[in-house]
Amino acid sequence: MADVLPYKPRVGEIPTNPGVYRFRDADGRVLYVGKAKNLRQRLSNYFAPLRTLHERTRRMVTTASSVEWTVVPTDVDSLQLEYMWIKEFDPPFNVRYKDDKSYPFMAVTLGDEAPRVIVTRNRKIPGARYFGPYPKVWAVHETIDLMVKAFPIRTCSDSSYKRAMQTGRPCFPGQIGKCGGPCSMTVTIEEHRAMVDDFVAFMAGGDERFTRELTKRMLAASAAMDYEAAARFRDKLTAIEAVLGKSALVLATDEDADLFGIAEDELAAAVQHFVIRGGRVRGVRAMTIEKEIDISTADLVDQVLQRAYGDAQDVPRRIIVPTLPDDAAELEVWLRERRGKKVEIAVAQRGQRADLMRTATLNAQQALIRYKTRRTSDYIARTQALTDLQEALGMSEAPLRIECFDISHLGGTNVVASMVVFEDGLPRKDQYRSFNIAETTDDTDSMYQVLRRRLAYLDRPEEAEEPAAAVVIPGEAGDDLEEVVVEVKRKPRFAYPPQLLLVDGGQPQVEAAARALRDAGHTEIAVCGIAKRLEEIWLPGDDFPVILPRTSESLYLLQRLRDEAHRFAITHQRKRRRNDITSILAEVPGLGASRIKVLLKHFGSVTALRSAPPEVIQEVQGIGPVLAENIHTHLSTR
Repeated sequence: MADVLPYKPRVGEIPTNPGVYRFRDADGRVLYVGKAKNLRQRLSNYFAPLRTLHERTRRMVTTASSVEWTVVPTDVDSLQLEYMWIKEFDPPFNVRYKDDKSYPFMAVTLGDEAPRVIVTRNRKIPGARYFGPYPKVWAVHETIDLMVKAFPIRTCSDSSYKRAMQTGRPCFPGQIGKCGGPCSMTVTIEEHRAMVDDFVAFMAGGDERFTRELTKRMLAASAAMDYEAAARFRDKLTAIEAVLGKSALVLATDEDADLFGIAEDELAAAVQHFVIRGGRVRGVRAMTIEKEIDISTADLVDQVLQRAYGDAQDVPRRIIVPTLPDDAAELEVWLRERRGKKVEIAVAQRGQRADLMRTATLNAQQALIRYKTRRTSDYIARTQALTDLQEALGMSEAPLRIECFDISHLGGTNVVASMVVFEDGLPRKDQYRSFNIAETTDDTDSMYQVLRRRLAYLDRPEEAEEPAAAVVIPGEAGDDLEEVVVEVKRKPRFAYPPQLLLVDGGQPQVEAAARALRDAGHTEIAVCGIAKRLEEIWLPGDDFPVILPRTSESLYLLQRLRDEAHRFAITHQRKRRRNDITSILAEVPGLGASRIKVLLKHFGSVTALRSAPPEVIQEVQGIGPVLAENIHTHLSTR
């Protein structure tokens, strides 16, 4: 693979203005959309030597065949254009969102002559005001039942309303006291509209005002000995207090905010969006995100906010996030245009906000775990996945044991490989293996080496033989025989051949794996590869990939295998890097384990420590000028 992309533009051609860029493939399909305050500086990161790029970023730029950019006047304009193009082109390498479910909302149809309150999952009702989302449908109905006791607005269907207004007879819900619209013949359209306004104001956070007003009216009616009116006000006040009791006060009573808790790993993220109005959590929305290229937490927050407020009607005055995005100021301007008032993006640092952020993050962490393991617990789904794989790959039997291999490296160094094992669709973590690769030319050569090493165990199982197990055979009842201890040798784990080998990659990696199988004499084992670009399944010798349905259990199983192999390889590589730098630092005279730990904690990364001059290193507690000079010299020569 060439280290320089053929479509790389000359540095002088790329402007230094803010703008939006698009990577396209040979067919003109937009693969990735991004924005930059300085286009030249940002794009230079993508055209660095390929061996230095993150694996998924490298896949994106090598899949692309051209890049284009559009210069805009301001950073806010670049944010708006990026959002518009992501919606228009749905690029496969931008982050992909998956709502955990279609949540129910409470909606008030303000565009109607007599607005009504309904439960809906449709977010596109013209003129409607939405509240929520709610976790369950029954939770919305319960809230509405309590609310209409305090604010009796219309709940009947449009057909019932129309029939009642034409005939002059109350609608059926109105006859049984469940509808307070004009169709109940108890209020005028104008009076009903005023109640609707109060309903919306209360749900938007005006809790204390209504509580004070109803209490004042109840006491005044009681003092005037109008006990029937006082009882009505009392019932309304009870209903309002019941609604407020459903959601605890988590922030100040005048606080309107949205809080985003995020949990992430290298491949996916989960987001918990808490909607807080009047200091109370009015709704919670969850979503999961699949990362297609390497993306920082700050960039992820940027994308989440664009997604949450791109078409939103309700933008709060404060948005609380775990990390400020790089373009926080531009996002605030963009959100202010949508809200019509100032919007603040802030990080929860202490107090109630920090406590609530911890709660949201914990929920996000649990959601991420559920997302990763949800379908693997379903026996029927696992069985269907294996059957579908057998048919799609033309195998003679279902692949009950699948081994997946992935290659990982950092700038051509620290090349490692991982092997993960799934049996009956479930991970066997006790059989995971990692491999160190000393010398290699490219990923395909690394894949060939690793598979030859793994396949060798099928012919020489004694190399992987496990300790013998002691089995106790008791004597029969009434016999004079004593119990006998027999040593039983367990079959080594590597001696079990897989039915399917899965490699992370496309046609080149699959051909390397097939060559390893042929050279090892194990052509009875099936092999395929999963390419990240479009999640294609490649078979050896085929010019065209197998395309599995995006929602199929078989594709999900292969994706999970690939993701698990990638995670395991990255974990092993990071451990090697930590061990390497610790070993190197341990060679410096006068530098012990405690000082090494303090150094790495202070600088945060090996790269930062290597690039630090002696005068910066000696700022670390316990490191003097001579020792700092020795550390700098030692790292410079390694």
